[in-house]
Amino acid sequence: MQICGREFTPSEIDWIKDRIASDPALNRVQLSRLFCRHVNWYKPDGGLKEMSCRVAMLRLEKNGLIRLPAPRKKTGVAKAVKRTPAGEPADEIVLEAGRVDIEIADVDKKTAPLWNELIDRYHYLGYRRMGGAQMRFFVYAGGRLVALLGFSAAAWKVAPRDRYIGWSPEQRKSYLHLVVDNSRFLILPWVRAKNLASRILSCMVKQLPAFWEIRYNYRPLLIETFVDTERFAGTCYKAANWTLVGQTAGRGKWDRYNARGKPVKTVWLYPLDQRYKEGLCQ
Repeated sequence: MQICGREFTPSEIDWIKDRIASDPALNRVQLSRLFCRHVNWYKPDGGLKEMSCRVAMLRLEKNGLIRLPAPRKKTGVAKAVKRTPAGEPADEIVLEAGRVDIEIADVDKKTAPLWNELIDRYHYLGYRRMGGAQMRFFVYAGGRLVALLGFSAAAWKVAPRDRYIGWSPEQRKSYLHLVVDNSRFLILPWVRAKNLASRILSCMVKQLPAFWEIRYNYRPLLIETFVDTERFAGTCYKAANWTLVGQTAGRGKWDRYNARGKPVKTVWLYPLDQRYKEGLCQ
């Protein structure tokens, strides 16, 4: 079975079953780490791909191929994002985007709750935990908080993107981590500034590779984003010189039966390196 970007062979599945049978005290976290080391499944920064491994093992269990140890912690509905005074609507901010300095700051553990709250309150998709490698940012203009950005792991398969890059399935598997997804972009609703969104995007793409390298020890080559056609035209991405490469088919991540129950979105790309196709198609 191919799950989370890798092929699970019968011998690997047998190895997992043998480990579970031989050590009843083994928990799911320990099992995922042991398996990653056994098959050399590492992230580009050298860390174990244990989260992907846990997702894959859940899929294997769902398909009746293994039976995992019982979870040590009860899982349930995700906790609601806390509401605080810091997230309340502020007074209107009116700016001339071309006449203020744009500053971008990455989110840390101390500031993460505020980012989560603002996204949950004011972004139409709300707050959801992002998957894989990820970074979040606050954007300041003239010293005042005006916007938030989030970047996460790229989608596994996107037909228009993959055709535009021209890579093979094997190349995509090897180099997908060099593509990042602009999964959240929010200008706070009390901010008024013409052309602010495109200016923020232009500043962000210049700084993202360095931020990403500090966090993950490699530089991404391409950014993708998906714009809901029922809500937005993608004007700010066009103004910031992103390239429209097509539309999604309206299928969700786990849509195996072509149900097409998701909104159609336009697919936009921005290269972070002039030779990005060479890097992605090695």
